[in-house]
Amino acid sequence: MDAKSTIEAGKAILGIEFGSTRIKAVLIDQENNPIAQGSHTWENQLVDGLWTYSIDNIWAGLQDCYTHLREDVKAQYGVEIEKLASIGISAMMHGYMAFNDKQEILVPFRTWRNTNTGKAAEALSALFNFNVPLRWSISHLYQCILEDNAHVQDIEFLTTLAGYIHWQLTGEKVLGIGDASGMIPIDPETKNYDATMVEKFDKLVAPKGYGWKLTDILPKVLVAGENAGTLTAEGAKRLDLSGHLQAGTPCCPPEGDAGTGMAATNAVKQRTGNVSAGTSSFSMIVLEKNLSKPYKMIDIVTTPDGSPVAMVHCNNCTSEINAWVNIFKQFEELMGIKVDMNELYTKLFQTSLDGDADCGGLLSYNYVSGEPVTELEDGRPLFLRAANDNFSLANFMRTQMYAAIGVLKIGNDVLFKEEKVNVDRITGHGGYFTTKGVGQRFLAAALNSPISVMETAGEGGAWGIALLASYLVNKSAGQDLAAFLDEKVFAGNTGTEVKPTAEEVAGFDAYIESYKKGLAIEKAAVAYKDAH
Repeated sequence: MDAKSTIEAGKAILGIEFGSTRIKAVLIDQENNPIAQGSHTWENQLVDGLWTYSIDNIWAGLQDCYTHLREDVKAQYGVEIEKLASIGISAMMHGYMAFNDKQEILVPFRTWRNTNTGKAAEALSALFNFNVPLRWSISHLYQCILEDNAHVQDIEFLTTLAGYIHWQLTGEKVLGIGDASGMIPIDPETKNYDATMVEKFDKLVAPKGYGWKLTDILPKVLVAGENAGTLTAEGAKRLDLSGHLQAGTPCCPPEGDAGTGMAATNAVKQRTGNVSAGTSSFSMIVLEKNLSKPYKMIDIVTTPDGSPVAMVHCNNCTSEINAWVNIFKQFEELMGIKVDMNELYTKLFQTSLDGDADCGGLLSYNYVSGEPVTELEDGRPLFLRAANDNFSLANFMRTQMYAAIGVLKIGNDVLFKEEKVNVDRITGHGGYFTTKGVGQRFLAAALNSPISVMETAGEGGAWGIALLASYLVNKSAGQDLAAFLDEKVFAGNTGTEVKPTAEEVAGFDAYIESYKKGLAIEKAAVAYKDAH
């Protein structure tokens, strides 16, 4: 069936993901190939010291994104979207969306980016003996309780952005297990919120006398493949302002962007992982067993089907590279050279391959903002060298490339060197890997592991949630998510693999030892800037 016939027959599948700067919709066919897309650009706002997106902007963005999808379908195929086979909604994980019994939001949506939850996260980590990050929903909730926010007693429902959109489209207060694992910890055995931790939390806040227990206000946890409700008539009208889209489409559990990244890179099976590297970066390694103890730099979340995942999240990645490339752009303009930014990035990235394995002694810190893994609340970008270091363009660019994944290496060294975690395949995706064979080679050296990059990784999270929606309606009897992705989506395609050499691994290890010693300089720079 061709794409036009697929859409006309109502067999196409829709995935929508709310990213931090873009909302993207992808329509796929029965073979899981993208056939149309739409997008909407948006930005968060800092309101009363907290990062947020307004409810109005959420819906305007969703509707504009869907309108662009409709326009793409009409332009390519000359048809309207009337029916769909399934729908999936995904968004940035974590954060805080609390509603009362009238479905009114009680305080503006607090995103994952907010770091005002330090006291709560520290107290809950100690209470649970489990690393509870600042951005998790339970940290936001408990911080509101510590501050005696009046709205807390009126909470009827607490969810994430994906959970909110899904609820409004279907009427169902549910959440995919991966997204739920960024609200409060999940028990991998029960595939539900950890009952012991829920009980501890309820006891902790009992003196406040709220009219709810934690499980009363949280969404129901669902795993991939479970039915999460259907698109209501009201939901269809809110999504498609033109009125063409009909109600009744089944929806998969709403998921977080980490889960959709795992699906899009075929990394949901144990002993697989993926690294997303762009403005920020994170690695997701699917574990065979629980870690021996909690680590502040490692978050434990789950795959969309409930396996535990060790996540290392880094606030900074490619922004400092972009800043330096812009300096080279200005130099070219000064010399009267016509600038092609793609060519400039490619040549600078490629010249980094000619640098020394340890960057010739040069050091760079890409901390545009603070970095929790290295315990820095604020950041100052730095470039450092000694007089006798091998200062060349190749080494300069190589240290910028190393710095972009330096923090990621520090976190993953805990997994691979201390916890002896085994991994068979790690897939990279994001802007860091755009120039073929460069970022991929450096990440392989950093993690001392083969790194694969697939052409489809560029399709991103909207494609990943579309795949989860496809799994809902197209899986075979008894077929788990990993088998579905292996057999029906990727069909043996593991991408292009790069293995590190012993010299590259030793060079990156030497670089990171100098990097860790030099963190004292970075901390001093932060303190100096704060004092002036």
